[in-house]
Amino acid sequence: MKFSTKDRYALRLMLELADHSSEEFVPLKTVSEHQDISLKYLEQIITPLSRAGLVVSGRGSQGGYRLARPASEYTAGEILRAIEGELTSIPCLASNAEECPRRGQCHTLGFWAGLNEVINRYADSITLEDLRKNPGAAV
Repeated sequence: MKFSTKDRYALRLMLELADHSSEEFVPLKTVSEHQDISLKYLEQIITPLSRAGLVVSGRGSQGGYRLARPASEYTAGEILRAIEGELTSIPCLASNAEECPRRGQCHTLGFWAGLNEVINRYADSITLEDLRKNPGAAV
């Protein structure tokens, strides 16, 4: 499974918001400058995060975005799913996948299903607060 730049930047965006007060709205321009990510790209990333209810927006001169809940209540998996949809290693294991005609004779299906389980369990075990407090550490 390969995670996209959008996935990596979504985590960085959420971490940037987590570094601010829970009542403070952070303009995307500020995030862009701090994280060295183009403003246009951040605008594409914030939309699914907002749609998923992970961030709250504020308008006006003091506007921007903030987390909808405390950083400790978000998991990396939840954030990645807001951007990507399901975290699955192969398309035939996605919940909306059509039944694979080779499913009954696929000797590797158990491997891929196990890998999915490991990926999802790990992604769901790491909170935004964990990432914020332990930068660069495998948690």
